[in-house]
Amino acid sequence: MSEELSAASPESSSVPATAAETSADRPWPLRLLSEKLKAHIDRAPAAWVEGQIIELNRRANVSYLTLRDIDAEISLSVTLFGSTLDSLEVPLEKGARVVAQLKPDFWLKTGRLSMQGKHIRAVGLGELLARIEALRQALAAEGLFAAERKKKLPLLPQRIGLITGRDSDAMKDVLRNAALRWPAVQFEVREVPVQGVNSVAQIIGALAELDPDPRIDVIVIARGGGSLEDLLGFSHESLVRAVSAAQTPVVSAIGHEADRPLLDEVADLRASTPTDAAKRIVPDLREELDGVQRMRNQLRRGIELLADRERERLAQLRSRPVLANPDGMITVRAEDLRRLQDRAFSSISLMTTRHRDSLSHLLAQVRSLSPQKTLDRGYAVVQLDDGRVLRSAADAPPGTALKIRLAQGMLGAESTKQLKDGVAAANPESRGKTERI
Repeated sequence: MSEELSAASPESSSVPATAAETSADRPWPLRLLSEKLKAHIDRAPAAWVEGQIIELNRRANVSYLTLRDIDAEISLSVTLFGSTLDSLEVPLEKGARVVAQLKPDFWLKTGRLSMQGKHIRAVGLGELLARIEALRQALAAEGLFAAERKKKLPLLPQRIGLITGRDSDAMKDVLRNAALRWPAVQFEVREVPVQGVNSVAQIIGALAELDPDPRIDVIVIARGGGSLEDLLGFSHESLVRAVSAAQTPVVSAIGHEADRPLLDEVADLRASTPTDAAKRIVPDLREELDGVQRMRNQLRRGIELLADRERERLAQLRSRPVLANPDGMITVRAEDLRRLQDRAFSSISLMTTRHRDSLSHLLAQVRSLSPQKTLDRGYAVVQLDDGRVLRSAADAPPGTALKIRLAQGMLGAESTKQLKDGVAAANPESRGKTERI
């Protein structure tokens, strides 16, 4: 701002060139500051703003209105010429949502800053719906409305967080209907404004307070019906993102069946009305008791049917011959056993006889081949002193001591000479020279 106020007045060269150079000894004239402020403000461009009319006074050819921000407690006075309002097709009313082109104006004599309205028009329902639809598409593209992001509600929540208007019918509907369905249900209620400037911030604050509470199993955001403008807060982007980020399942129960703010899209469960929310978050005690009784009856019938079926099977098994006369099976097997034993004994006896005969025949053969049998037929076995059997006359030269084994007993002998062709040599002295041993 020091640059804007740097020019010195031509009336006196002693006036500081810039505001930063002023001091108690070298001040600016008040009019110089006002002129510089006005010159600076006059160069500011006009801007289009959106707000809600909270005051509207029309005096002759000039109208005075106060605009308040949609989401914050910030207001601004605006001055309009009567011709600007007269050119509107639909007259403006208090509470209307408008967009206006404002130009700041500094009144030099009094030092008052005001806003001059150049153009103004009401924001129609069509435009509001178009904005909501554009936001809906943008958030859907981010995946905030995807089904896989939605959390499953607990079957029987022990404590329910309820965010609703102060002493509202929606709160009474949820509390009453939930208690009728499940008397033991407990609520943690947060009463906040559900429309107006502070509604979105306070709803988000209540959600941030209930979400980290480990006792809370599900959170319900409830409001009764209203106009589109009344329900705009429940389509606010910041509220939608806060619900999407919540770790606790959130139920949206806004307005009536036809109302569908963006909160319904991001919530884990959408209830058409607050009463419907109460029906969907807790089970009906009477229905559950009836269901338990039905299941008990079905279980009893199933057990009885199973017992009857098994009883019939036992009766059928007992009527079978094998169970009616179990000794018959043993008798048949005993007869088979005796028959098999007889066959086994017969086979063993026959086999024993056959093998006995075979052994006798083999024994006779062995005995017929015995050396003793050969000796019994008149043969003898001639051995040397060392026990070797004499097989060749050449092995017993004259003078060799011999042993002669007969069928009974043994004889000692001495070789005198060899014979040829079984004829003894001419020496008669050697005949019959044997010795019994």
